[in-house]
Amino acid sequence: MSVPLNQALRVGAYVVKQHLMGRKRYPLVLMLEPLFRCNLACAGCGKIDYPPEILNQRLSVEECLQAVDECGAPVVVLAGGEPLLHKELDQIVQGAIARKKFVIVCTNALLLEKKMDLFKPSKWFSWSVHLDGGRPEHDEAVCQEGVYERAVAAIAESKRRGFRTIINTTLFNTAKPDKVATFFDDVMALGVDGISVSPGYAYERAPDQQHFLNRTRTKELFRGIFRRQGKGSWKGKWAFNQSSMFLDFLAGNQTFHCTPWGNPTRNYFGWQRPCYLLGEAYASSFKELMETTDWDRYGTGNYEKCADCMVHSGYEASAVVETMRRPWKALAQVMLGIRTDGPMAPDVPLDRQRPAEYVFSRHVETAVKRVRAQKKTAEDVADAAD
Repeated sequence: MSVPLNQALRVGAYVVKQHLMGRKRYPLVLMLEPLFRCNLACAGCGKIDYPPEILNQRLSVEECLQAVDECGAPVVVLAGGEPLLHKELDQIVQGAIARKKFVIVCTNALLLEKKMDLFKPSKWFSWSVHLDGGRPEHDEAVCQEGVYERAVAAIAESKRRGFRTIINTTLFNTAKPDKVATFFDDVMALGVDGISVSPGYAYERAPDQQHFLNRTRTKELFRGIFRRQGKGSWKGKWAFNQSSMFLDFLAGNQTFHCTPWGNPTRNYFGWQRPCYLLGEAYASSFKELMETTDWDRYGTGNYEKCADCMVHSGYEASAVVETMRRPWKALAQVMLGIRTDGPMAPDVPLDRQRPAEYVFSRHVETAVKRVRAQKKTAEDVADAAD
C-alpha cells in the first residue's frame, strides 16, 4: 500500500478511538465539493449536468472550513467539478492543513501547472490526478483529445517540485484487463506515489448510461487486472492508495455492506444524503445528516439504485471497519495477496431491495428558484438605488 505511514498511523488511531467510544457510524473521509463547474464534459459524469445558476455557485472558504470542523474526518478530499477553478482553493487547503487534516485535491490537471505555485509540498497534502487509462482510453473518457498528455506533463512537474502525487482511475465496462495492467505499469514508471481505482457508478443524469459496470463484471475485471500484476514492463507491485481489503473486495473475495456515512459529502446544496454518488436529499448540518438519515434504506440489497455499486466512497470505509473488527483476517489477506481465481464470496442478495425513486431534480429546481429570486431582489435593490 502507498498510504504514507504518518497518515496510516493517524487515521488508524482515529478509527481505534471511534471503536473505543462505541460509535457505530463515523466519517473517515470528507468529500468536499466547493463547486460543480468543470473545464471538461465527461460523458460518464453526473456532476456537471446542472443549469448555469447552479454551476456558477461556489462554497466560500468559511463554509468549507466549517464543514471540515463539523465533520471531523481525518482526511479531506476536495473534488467537484474541477476544484482548481475555485479562486480561493489554496486558502481552503491551507485552512484544512492547519487543522491537521490530510488534504487531497482531485484534478483533471488542465490547470495544475498554472496553479501549482499557490500550493506547497507537505506531508499533509496530495494531488490526485484523474486518469482513466492510457492516452486513447483517457481522452475518449473525457471527450477531448490531448488531455492525457497534459495530465502526464503536470504529474511530472508536480513530482519535480516535491508534491505527493497520486492518480485516480474510474473503470467502465469497456476496460480490458491487459490494457489496464499496462496503464498501471506506465503510471508507476512515471513515479506516481499511488493509484486509486474504482468501478464507475451509474450517475442517473450522466449523458452516457451504457458503459457502467455491474458487480459481476466488476469482479471479473479486477481479477483479470490483478492477475497481470508484475508480469509487464513494471515487475514490482503496483502501489495503491487504498486498503488491501477493499481491493480484495473488488476482486470478489469479500462480502461487504455499504457504509455511506464513511465518506460524507458537503456541496452547494448542503450535506448530501445518502452518499457522494447518490444525492436524493440534503441536510443542513453534518449532525442532521448523521442523526436523521434512514441509512437502512440505502446500499446494495436495500435500494435498487445501489444494486451494482462497488465504489470506494461506499465500501472503502467498510473495508477499514472489517480490518478493525478482524485484524487477523486482514493480516492473512495481506500476506496471501489478492486471490484471482476460485469461487467468489457470496454477494449481497437483492430480493428485498426497494424500487428506485427518481427525485434528483427536486432540490435542483428549488435551488434554481432561490438563486433567481436572490438575483431579482438584488436587481430591484440596484434599480431603487438608481
